[in-house]
Amino acid sequence: MSLYFTLRAGKSQTNSSLFYFSAFYAIIVSIMAKVICITNQKGGVGKTTTAVNLSYYLAKDKHKTLLVDFDPQGNATSGLGIEKTDSDKLGHTMTEVILGTATMQEAIHPTKYKHFDLTPTTPELANAEVEITSQPRKFTRLRDAIRSVEANYDYVIIDLPPSLSLLTVNGMIASNYLLLPVQTEFYALEGVAQLLESMKLVMKQANPNLQLLGVLATMYDKRTSLSAQVYAEIKKYFKQLTFNTAIPRNVRVAEAPSHGVPVGAYDKFSKGAKAYKEFTKEVEERTK
Repeated sequence: MSLYFTLRAGKSQTNSSLFYFSAFYAIIVSIMAKVICITNQKGGVGKTTTAVNLSYYLAKDKHKTLLVDFDPQGNATSGLGIEKTDSDKLGHTMTEVILGTATMQEAIHPTKYKHFDLTPTTPELANAEVEITSQPRKFTRLRDAIRSVEANYDYVIIDLPPSLSLLTVNGMIASNYLLLPVQTEFYALEGVAQLLESMKLVMKQANPNLQLLGVLATMYDKRTSLSAQVYAEIKKYFKQLTFNTAIPRNVRVAEAPSHGVPVGAYDKFSKGAKAYKEFTKEVEERTK
């Protein structure tokens, strides 16, 4: 019986049908992966570092996690110790997935960490972006790719490029949540308003379920008045959307990618590792 005829059948029957529909919907939502895109059109704000370390700590908490490197720079790929120029070792990447010459499943690589998988990328993804501009489904290719594998994961984390590009729009359309890292330095909020406007447009036109998960202050140095002032501005502007945890400026966080590991695997006792662990707890709480 369609929902229309159910509504015509009477109030009690409607209530019963809606109850079962709501219960069924809740079950479906609970088994789907939580898809989080991480973006900021300003580069150098800790976007990729956050994507890698959030994924790592989600996996440490026994959540099946897939990190999608969707930035042509491929820093999430190299940050996990995978050489972007070694095509034999890489196999299929997000370039082939977006072009439709490989499936998402074929591009998935297990990392050395339990519950943590990666779909790598190479600079050729930028060329693929240009190629699909005039092709059908140019905005929904990432969403369709993730849907084909999301039943296997609890979380899918997407590292997006630092630009308002076709790749970024694909990421927003594919996601349930948008996570915004903001550097606690001068010009920190520059461009954020434009990004949020783009997010609103995506919500209106293509993905009404997208929501801002929160704003993460990065590279915070409590010893400087500038960092404290910018952090105060972030909290004033975003209020309760600002995460309680701020990621400190920490040499271990900066060193870890050069060793091809997350900071938690490089030095789990460092201030940066502890901060990302606490931040991950907040993400888990907000996405329950």
